[in-house]
Amino acid sequence: MIRTIDNHQPVPDITISVALVTRNRPESLNRCLMSLRSQSIQPFEVVVSDDSDPEFAAETELIVKRWNCQYISGPRRGLYANRNHAALACKGTHIRTMDDDHEFPEKHFEQCMLAIKSDPEAIWIIGEYLPTEKVGQQPHPCPGQLHPRGFSVKPKNTQNCWAISDGASIYPKVIFDSGIRYAEYFKFGYSYLEFGSRLYWLGYSLRHLESTYIIHYYDKNNRSVMSDIINLSSCFYAILCHSFIYQNNLINKVLSILEISKQIVKNRQLGFQSLAMALRAYKKQEKMI
Repeated sequence: MIRTIDNHQPVPDITISVALVTRNRPESLNRCLMSLRSQSIQPFEVVVSDDSDPEFAAETELIVKRWNCQYISGPRRGLYANRNHAALACKGTHIRTMDDDHEFPEKHFEQCMLAIKSDPEAIWIIGEYLPTEKVGQQPHPCPGQLHPRGFSVKPKNTQNCWAISDGASIYPKVIFDSGIRYAEYFKFGYSYLEFGSRLYWLGYSLRHLESTYIIHYYDKNNRSVMSDIINLSSCFYAILCHSFIYQNNLINKVLSILEISKQIVKNRQLGFQSLAMALRAYKKQEKMI
């Protein structure tokens, strides 16, 4: 069906595609899909992009098909390459990113749909609780936005910010259709915070969806990839982009330089190596934009 708006231009009906990424965690994925399929309102499609090693891939594919989802093999170049791969396979008007260690409260997708209908051009970001945390009253927690020192902080204005939820955001598909992508320089790490800052700089509206949340079964000992140098270099990359391109001002630059210097003193060789990797990625990103 096609609907029209005030200027009589045809606009497609809203459809939500889930772009779910997974790697080597079939049990967690099964829990996630079970929770998703229990929702009263179902997404238009669920695309699962699998970066698993061969010993997990067959079981993962069986789980995906058991829950009537679309299975695609991932690019195996890291988390953000996989996010892009999953998003580009989606056909809905909006793309809901998702991770395999998430669960959802009742009426989660109903709230997602209501938010999109209220502002279809916005990027909607969704906060989280850990399983051990008590779920509070609305508004639920807001994801953090990038600070010039490399960590995330709660936005002052959650309806106009550069905060991003790596695995729980809703993007109009036209963003990916226009060529915008997650940066793929690092297999995982802080690149998602750079993405939020970049989208805000590009003029997109990033808004907190206050009426729902996800349950995140985060396990720092069960991450698909762990690397100190990737963590630190991706952090350096994010703050360089933020403070020297997207929000280029003296205070941000000073804070970022001080933080990088602090980490180099603390980590020595690892710090220097991380800065070199970050600078290479920063220069590539600067040329692209």
